Amino acid sequence: MKEAAAQRLIFLISLLFWTSGQVLPVRLTVSPSRSQFFQYESVTLICEDENRSDGWTVRRNTSRDTRNRCGDDGFGSSAGSACSIRTLFEHDTGLYWCESMSGSSSSSSSIQLSVSGGSVILQSPVLPVMEGDDVTLSCRAKNPTHNLPAAFYKDGSFIGNETTGNKILNSVKKSDEGLYKCNVKGHGESPSSRISVKEKPPTTCPPSSSSSSSVTPGPGSSSILPIVGSVSGLVILVLLVVVVLLVRRLHNKPKGDEGGRGEDDITSRNIRISKGSKATAVYSAVKTGEVTYGEIIMNEKKKKPKARENQPDPNLLYSSVRSPRVDL
Repeated sequence: MKEAAAQRLIFLISLLFWTSGQVLPVRLTVSPSRSQFFQYESVTLICEDENRSDGWTVRRNTSRDTRNRCGDDGFGSSAGSACSIRTLFEHDTGLYWCESMSGSSSSSSSIQLSVSGGSVILQSPVLPVMEGDDVTLSCRAKNPTHNLPAAFYKDGSFIGNETTGNKILNSVKKSDEGLYKCNVKGHGESPSSRISVKEKPPTTCPPSSSSSSSVTPGPGSSSILPIVGSVSGLVILVLLVVVVLLVRRLHNKPKGDEGGRGEDDITSRNIRISKGSKATAVYSAVKTGEVTYGEIIMNEKKKKPKARENQPDPNLLYSSVRSPRVDL
């Protein structure tokens, strides 16, 4: 029972060790980090994975095609796990994600990229933002390139004018999620972009020094997960070694029925041997280390005296006695 419980524990630890490496296996990043682009601009999409940097490829769904693979299906050029599109067109608007090249079902979260043939775009975070962070939305005109006054909208509702063309969302929360767009008078309106807000983890992080750092996660933040994963993996490995040693110890421990017996473990029996059988010795097969004591009582069976037969005594004299006959 103890060995079975230990084996189950090994299985659970191995399962935990395996699943610890499956959290956030890959993520797709965009450079430059925004979701809207002007036509003829360029973009690079990178599948970031600490373990298999070259084991991923970029795929997309657009209005023209489905599940197209970078470098093989007519869009972009692939280099390892990176995909570069030198010249963007409006038909490149679509959903992009990373997918494993090993044939497994592993994939990253998808992101929406929009390519505008117009004169105005909205620069907004392409990845989900952390709850409590500040987010900056920039309304950018193609010509002139400097910022112009712009009006901002969320889910079709007007939320304010900004003379600098930048709208700051302070301490974002889940209610700030939605579709945002902007309008520059005399230039036109931008496409809509979705902003997603994710819950803040239990551990507190120092506040960002600028709004740009909250929009684009730096390389230091992406290295925290591998460090935590390595430490937890090391702890699980140590536990696994301890359990293996425990199982070996239980396996090599002598069983209880093979151990020596004390003086209290004495078995006694009364054995009666009838006369006529061989009372020389009594043998029994015992295990090594077992001692069995027995009490043997030998009773000699007494024969009952036989009844004496009536034999004539030679010293007796028998005579014939006749009684006289009397005549009447």
